[in-house]
Amino acid sequence: MDALRVELGLARPLPPPPPVPEIPFPPARVFPVRPAHAAPGSAAAHTTALLGIGHVGTRYATDVVLQFQAELAVAHEAVGTVLPEDWAEARGYLPVSSRVGSHREFLLRPDLGRRLDEASVARVREHARKGVDVQPILADGLSAVACMGSGPALLEAYTAACQRRGWTVGTPICARFARVWLEDEIGAETRAKVAVILLGERPGLGTGDGLSAYLVYDPKVGNTDGNRNMMSNIHARGTPPAEAAERLAVLTGAMLAQETSGVALDLAPLVAELGEIARGGYRAPQVRTRLVEVP
Repeated sequence: MDALRVELGLARPLPPPPPVPEIPFPPARVFPVRPAHAAPGSAAAHTTALLGIGHVGTRYATDVVLQFQAELAVAHEAVGTVLPEDWAEARGYLPVSSRVGSHREFLLRPDLGRRLDEASVARVREHARKGVDVQPILADGLSAVACMGSGPALLEAYTAACQRRGWTVGTPICARFARVWLEDEIGAETRAKVAVILLGERPGLGTGDGLSAYLVYDPKVGNTDGNRNMMSNIHARGTPPAEAAERLAVLTGAMLAQETSGVALDLAPLVAELGEIARGGYRAPQVRTRLVEVP
């Protein structure tokens, strides 16, 4: 047995144990320090996303967790808010609705939100102005909060920007339970050259009240997203409605001049008016504003 132990190497003595490092007593930190080159500050300066939020050990800091939960609750509330049936008519807009019958169906059936119901088609044919250059549409989308909040200001500013340029603007229409492609049928019914739908965008952290604008030349049922141009993050902490209205008017003018939209639209001549949007590349640094202050 002794010979076998020697052959297997079990008879060799164990190596000496490694020295035990000195561990500082509390409250000194024992967590590793992040090297300076790994700091996320440069990336965080170009986005409102939650970057460089800090941590305690392997967990998020308590303030970060509370802020995340609060902003998520705001987003849920925005998606769950329903545009009142009498809201549009009370503000002088022509009210229309998609083929959706309830808020739950609106969330589960995007296809029904892309077409008008029969009563709305008849209302547009009877009361809406026809043969216009631009047909603006205000819609709830996925945030009725945004539609009722900064929606009227954006619609008014965009309408005024178009009229200053000498274009004919259609009857202001407000759509309930609306998806983006609803602008195609409305634009086709009004025989508009350009249809623009201003609707509440899908809420995210810090943007429960954001609007998006989708523009399409020669609106007709069957258009795809490749036929459209869009602008998002229209709200007080992003692109203010007044500034967004002027940019949308510039895009509208390019569509009328080039008689196209979407991927075929040439934005190169618009650098002076649209700035970074026309140039592409990284956007200017931004400062993230908290949507909710957690005590």
